[in-house]
Amino acid sequence: MSRKPELKGRAARLARLFPAGRARAARTPFVLLVVVLLGGGLIGLLVLNSALSEGSFKLADLQKQTQNLTDEEQALQRDIDAYSSPDALQRRARELGMVPGGDPAFLGPDGTVKGVPGVAAPAPAALTAPAGPGPLTPAASEPMTPADAAVPTVPPIAPAPAVPPQPPGDPAAAPPAAPATLQPIPTPTPGR
Repeated sequence: MSRKPELKGRAARLARLFPAGRARAARTPFVLLVVVLLGGGLIGLLVLNSALSEGSFKLADLQKQTQNLTDEEQALQRDIDAYSSPDALQRRARELGMVPGGDPAFLGPDGTVKGVPGVAAPAPAALTAPAGPGPLTPAASEPMTPADAAVPTVPPIAPAPAVPPQPPGDPAAAPPAAPATLQPIPTPTPGR
């Protein structure tokens, strides 16, 4: 049997600190610790990888949904633009029996009327008569009843005559202004 050489001095003191028979027993907890750390790290990486892939699937679904909603928004915006174009507005206004307005008059802050208001002229028959029965016009075979021809109108308020401003302190110098009266607008009856 071979004997270990005896250590002297400092080496002997260090050798006494480490027990000679328990060297294998001291390595076992260290190896277990390393295995547990490596296994935990591996499991953590697998969980992280699966979470990232799940997030990428959700992101792809949300991007698809965003694209679909963007396409729908653009289609709705095209519909709004088509309905609000001047030609479409004019066509729908004519279908409702509306005509272009007359000349406007403006009321000044001092009560004077600027401009002469004009009556809205009826549109020419060629422009208002549709080619065929539409959704708002009766069919040619149906007779028009008085209830169909009655169109409710609101008479406008006739403008007051222009009165020059009075100087302050002289209320009796000018005659009082005539009150505004309501004047009905003649309504054209369709079919006559």
